[in-house]
Amino acid sequence: MNPFLWLVDTIITLYIWILIAAAVLSWLIAFNVVNSRSPVVANIGEFLYRVTEPVLRPIRSILPNLGGIDISPVILIIGLLFLKQLIFWLYVQIFL
Repeated sequence: MNPFLWLVDTIITLYIWILIAAAVLSWLIAFNVVNSRSPVVANIGEFLYRVTEPVLRPIRSILPNLGGIDISPVILIIGLLFLKQLIFWLYVQIFL
């Protein structure tokens, strides 16, 4: 496998897992399963927010208001999976 393709695949997969972790942590905080005043939880939440919010904010501004449901992470994950497949497809078309 091409090292560039491996790097792209790894970065996209890692970011998808970060998006999932941010969504799960937000649910855990919303349902009072974890205490957001705990320093460890606060640091993890702040990191996840800073990494995901700049990408999710433009998607949220385009989507209609669905009440308390935020589907922007799902749309971003679908977009990232599409981008990954597109890069692999272009690589096959150009170099093979």
